[in-house]
Amino acid sequence: MAFGLRIFTQRTSDTIAQPILDADNGEVLMHTQPSVSIVLGNRSPESPGTLYISSKQVIWVSDVDRSKGYAVDFVSISLHAVSRDPEAYPSPCIYTQIETGDDEEEDEDEDEEQQEIMDWSSGISKIKEMRLVPSDPSQLETLFEVFCECAELNPEPMLGEPEEEHNWIFSADQLNSEALGEDASNWTFSENLIDSIGHTNGDNDLAHNVLQLHINDQCFEDAEEMDQEHDKNNSHQ
Repeated sequence: MAFGLRIFTQRTSDTIAQPILDADNGEVLMHTQPSVSIVLGNRSPESPGTLYISSKQVIWVSDVDRSKGYAVDFVSISLHAVSRDPEAYPSPCIYTQIETGDDEEEDEDEDEEQQEIMDWSSGISKIKEMRLVPSDPSQLETLFEVFCECAELNPEPMLGEPEEEHNWIFSADQLNSEALGEDASNWTFSENLIDSIGHTNGDNDLAHNVLQLHINDQCFEDAEEMDQEHDKNNSHQ
Protein backbone atom coordinates (compact mmCIF):
# COMPACT_ATOMS: atom_id res chain seq x y z
CA MET A 1 0.00 0.00 0.00
CA ALA A 2 1.39 3.38 -1.02
CA PHE A 3 1.32 6.12 1.60
CA GLY A 4 0.86 9.78 0.89
CA LEU A 5 -0.52 11.92 -1.88
CA ARG A 6 -0.07 10.73 -5.47
CA ILE A 7 -0.75 11.82 -9.03
CA PHE A 8 -4.12 10.61 -10.36
CA THR A 9 -4.89 10.42 -14.07
CA GLN A 10 -7.23 7.41 -14.40
CA ARG A 11 -10.36 9.05 -15.81
CA THR A 12 -13.08 7.89 -18.17
CA SER A 13 -12.78 8.94 -21.78
CA ASP A 14 -16.28 10.40 -22.01
CA THR A 15 -17.18 14.06 -21.59
CA ILE A 16 -17.77 13.65 -17.85
CA ALA A 17 -14.23 12.29 -17.30
CA GLN A 18 -14.99 10.74 -13.94
CA PRO A 19 -12.24 8.91 -12.08
CA ILE A 20 -11.96 5.17 -12.67
CA LEU A 21 -12.49 3.34 -9.38
CA ASP A 22 -11.47 -0.14 -8.28
CA ALA A 23 -14.95 -1.63 -8.50
CA ASP A 24 -13.58 -5.19 -8.48
CA ASN A 25 -12.42 -4.62 -4.90
CA GLY A 26 -15.63 -2.99 -3.77
CA GLU A 27 -14.71 0.67 -4.22
CA VAL A 28 -17.77 2.86 -4.76
CA LEU A 29 -18.31 6.58 -5.24
CA MET A 30 -19.67 8.21 -2.08
CA HIS A 31 -19.86 11.90 -2.96
CA THR A 32 -19.09 14.35 -5.76
CA GLN A 33 -18.47 18.04 -5.11
CA PRO A 34 -17.86 20.44 -8.02
CA SER A 35 -16.03 23.77 -7.82
CA VAL A 36 -13.44 22.81 -5.21
CA SER A 37 -9.96 24.29 -5.09
CA ILE A 38 -7.10 22.27 -3.66
CA VAL A 39 -4.14 23.64 -1.70
CA LEU A 40 -1.15 21.35 -1.19
CA GLY A 41 1.19 22.29 1.63
CA ASN A 42 2.36 25.86 1.22
CA ARG A 43 1.69 25.94 -2.51
CA SER A 44 -0.71 28.30 -4.20
CA PRO A 45 -4.32 27.11 -4.70
CA GLU A 46 -5.04 25.15 -7.83
CA SER A 47 -7.79 26.31 -10.19
CA PRO A 48 -11.17 24.89 -9.13
CA GLY A 49 -11.80 21.27 -10.00
CA THR A 50 -14.10 18.44 -8.97
CA LEU A 51 -13.76 16.52 -5.74
CA TYR A 52 -14.65 12.83 -5.77
CA ILE A 53 -14.85 10.95 -2.48
CA SER A 54 -14.94 7.18 -2.81
CA SER A 55 -15.16 4.50 -0.15
CA LYS A 56 -11.37 4.18 -0.26
CA GLN A 57 -9.82 7.47 -1.35
CA VAL A 58 -10.14 11.20 -1.93
CA ILE A 59 -9.66 12.28 -5.54
CA TRP A 60 -9.40 15.80 -6.92
CA VAL A 61 -9.25 16.37 -10.68
CA SER A 62 -8.79 19.61 -12.56
CA ASP A 63 -11.63 20.93 -14.68
CA VAL A 64 -9.12 22.82 -16.82
CA ASP A 65 -6.37 20.27 -17.39
CA ARG A 66 -7.59 16.67 -17.76
CA SER A 67 -4.07 15.37 -17.10
CA LYS A 68 -3.90 16.95 -13.64
CA GLY A 69 -5.30 15.18 -10.62
CA TYR A 70 -4.39 14.05 -7.11
CA ALA A 71 -5.51 11.21 -4.87
CA VAL A 72 -4.87 10.03 -1.33
CA ASP A 73 -6.14 6.90 0.40
CA PHE A 74 -8.18 7.35 3.56
CA VAL A 75 -5.72 5.16 5.46
CA SER A 76 -3.09 7.85 4.78
CA ILE A 77 -5.24 10.67 6.16
CA SER A 78 -4.36 10.95 9.83
CA LEU A 79 -6.58 13.96 10.53
CA HIS A 80 -9.44 15.82 8.89
CA ALA A 81 -11.34 18.84 10.18
CA VAL A 82 -13.45 21.82 9.17
CA SER A 83 -11.38 25.01 9.29
CA ARG A 84 -13.10 28.39 9.44
CA ASP A 85 -10.33 30.31 11.19
CA PRO A 86 -9.14 33.09 8.84
CA GLU A 87 -5.82 33.18 10.70
CA ALA A 88 -5.22 29.54 9.75
CA TYR A 89 -6.38 29.99 6.16
CA PRO A 90 -8.28 32.83 4.48
CA SER A 91 -11.13 30.64 3.16
CA PRO A 92 -13.25 28.03 4.96
CA CYS A 93 -12.01 24.57 4.01
CA ILE A 94 -11.57 20.92 4.87
CA TYR A 95 -8.11 20.63 6.41
CA THR A 96 -6.29 17.28 6.29
CA GLN A 97 -2.98 15.90 7.49
CA ILE A 98 -1.39 13.15 5.41
CA GLU A 99 0.93 10.34 6.46
CA THR A 100 3.77 10.10 3.96
CA GLY A 101 5.43 6.96 5.31
CA ASP A 102 8.75 8.80 5.32
CA ASP A 103 10.35 8.88 8.78
CA GLU A 104 13.40 10.83 7.69
CA GLU A 105 13.61 14.50 8.60
CA GLU A 106 13.36 16.85 5.67
CA ASP A 107 14.83 20.29 5.14
CA GLU A 108 12.51 23.05 6.30
CA ASP A 109 12.34 24.67 2.88
CA GLU A 110 12.20 21.31 1.11
CA ASP A 111 13.51 23.12 -1.95
CA GLU A 112 9.91 23.67 -3.03
CA GLU A 113 10.64 27.28 -3.90
CA GLN A 114 13.39 26.11 -6.22
CA GLN A 115 11.16 23.51 -7.84
CA GLU A 116 8.42 26.15 -8.25
CA ILE A 117 5.44 25.10 -10.33
CA MET A 118 7.56 24.43 -13.37
CA ASP A 119 6.90 20.78 -12.58
CA TRP A 120 3.56 20.63 -10.73
CA SER A 121 4.08 16.99 -9.76
CA SER A 122 7.39 17.56 -7.95
CA GLY A 123 7.41 16.51 -4.29
CA ILE A 124 3.78 15.37 -4.28
CA SER A 125 4.51 12.29 -2.18
CA LYS A 126 6.09 14.50 0.51
CA ILE A 127 3.04 16.73 0.97
CA LYS A 128 1.76 16.46 4.55
CA GLU A 129 -1.10 18.96 4.50
CA MET A 130 -3.99 19.34 2.07
CA ARG A 131 -6.84 21.84 2.07
CA LEU A 132 -10.02 21.42 0.05
CA VAL A 133 -11.77 24.74 -0.49
CA PRO A 134 -15.32 24.52 -1.89
CA SER A 135 -16.70 27.61 -3.62
CA ASP A 136 -19.83 27.09 -1.50
CA PRO A 137 -18.76 27.04 2.18
CA SER A 138 -22.16 25.69 3.20
CA GLN A 139 -21.04 22.32 1.80
CA LEU A 140 -18.31 21.92 4.41
CA GLU A 141 -20.48 20.06 6.90
CA THR A 142 -21.62 17.61 4.25
CA LEU A 143 -18.04 17.00 3.14
CA PHE A 144 -16.93 16.52 6.72
CA GLU A 145 -19.66 13.93 7.37
CA VAL A 146 -18.67 12.00 4.24
CA PHE A 147 -15.02 12.11 5.34
CA CYS A 148 -16.00 10.71 8.73
CA GLU A 149 -18.08 7.93 7.20
CA CYS A 150 -15.31 6.87 4.83
CA ALA A 151 -12.66 7.06 7.57
CA GLU A 152 -14.68 4.53 9.56
CA LEU A 153 -14.68 2.25 6.51
CA ASN A 154 -10.88 2.39 6.41
CA PRO A 155 -9.49 1.79 9.91
CA GLU A 156 -5.77 1.93 10.46
CA PRO A 157 -4.29 -1.49 9.63
CA MET A 158 -3.12 -3.59 12.58
CA LEU A 159 0.57 -4.47 12.57
CA GLY A 160 1.58 -7.99 13.54
CA GLU A 161 -0.55 -10.74 15.01
CA PRO A 162 -3.49 -9.71 17.22
CA GLU A 163 -2.94 -10.59 20.84
CA GLU A 164 -4.83 -13.58 22.15
CA GLU A 165 -7.75 -12.60 24.32
CA HIS A 166 -7.69 -13.85 27.91
CA ASN A 167 -10.20 -14.13 30.68
CA TRP A 168 -8.50 -12.09 33.40
CA ILE A 169 -11.07 -12.75 36.18
CA PHE A 170 -11.57 -15.97 38.08
CA SER A 171 -14.11 -17.09 40.64
CA ALA A 172 -13.08 -18.59 43.96
CA ASP A 173 -13.72 -22.08 42.61
CA GLN A 174 -11.11 -21.43 39.91
CA LEU A 175 -8.34 -20.27 42.24
CA ASN A 176 -6.22 -23.35 41.77
CA SER A 177 -2.52 -23.08 41.21
CA GLU A 178 -2.70 -26.17 39.06
CA ALA A 179 -4.92 -24.35 36.54
CA LEU A 180 -2.83 -21.16 36.54
CA GLY A 181 0.60 -22.73 36.64
CA GLU A 182 3.65 -20.54 37.26
CA ASP A 183 1.93 -17.37 35.93
CA ALA A 184 -0.38 -16.97 38.92
CA SER A 185 1.42 -13.83 40.11
CA ASN A 186 0.50 -12.02 36.87
CA TRP A 187 -3.27 -12.29 37.20
CA THR A 188 -5.95 -10.23 38.90
CA PHE A 189 -8.37 -12.30 40.85
CA SER A 190 -11.91 -11.84 42.06
CA GLU A 191 -13.46 -13.85 44.83
CA ASN A 192 -17.04 -13.47 43.61
CA LEU A 193 -16.56 -11.89 40.14
CA ILE A 194 -17.61 -8.52 41.62
CA ASP A 195 -15.33 -7.60 44.53
CA SER A 196 -11.73 -7.52 43.39
CA ILE A 197 -9.06 -9.05 45.57
CA GLY A 198 -6.31 -7.04 43.83
CA HIS A 199 -2.89 -7.66 42.37
CA THR A 200 -0.36 -9.99 43.84
CA ASN A 201 2.96 -8.92 45.27
CA GLY A 202 5.04 -11.88 44.25
CA ASP A 203 3.35 -14.41 46.57
CA ASN A 204 3.97 -17.82 45.07
CA ASP A 205 0.97 -19.41 46.78
CA LEU A 206 -1.67 -16.89 45.87
CA ALA A 207 -4.57 -19.31 45.70
CA HIS A 208 -3.81 -20.62 49.17
CA ASN A 209 -3.50 -17.11 50.64
CA VAL A 210 -6.72 -15.89 49.09
CA LEU A 211 -8.68 -18.89 50.25
CA GLN A 212 -7.05 -18.72 53.69
CA LEU A 213 -8.06 -15.06 53.92
CA HIS A 214 -11.63 -16.03 53.14
CA ILE A 215 -11.56 -18.82 55.75
CA ASN A 216 -10.05 -16.55 58.43
CA ASP A 217 -12.67 -13.88 57.76
CA GLN A 218 -15.43 -16.47 58.08
CA CYS A 219 -13.97 -17.78 61.34
CA PHE A 220 -13.73 -14.25 62.67
CA GLU A 221 -17.36 -13.58 61.83
CA ASP A 222 -18.44 -16.85 63.50
CA ALA A 223 -16.44 -16.05 66.63
CA GLU A 224 -17.93 -12.56 66.81
CA GLU A 225 -21.45 -13.97 66.56
CA MET A 226 -20.70 -16.44 69.38
CA ASP A 227 -19.43 -13.62 71.61
CA GLN A 228 -22.54 -11.56 70.94
CA GLU A 229 -24.77 -14.52 71.75
CA HIS A 230 -22.83 -15.17 74.97
CA ASP A 231 -23.19 -11.54 76.09
CA LYS A 232 -26.92 -11.63 75.35
CA ASN A 233 -27.38 -14.75 77.49
CA ASN A 234 -25.46 -13.19 80.38
CA SER A 235 -27.65 -10.09 80.27
CA HIS A 236 -30.79 -12.21 80.72
CA GLN A 237 -29.43 -14.01 83.76
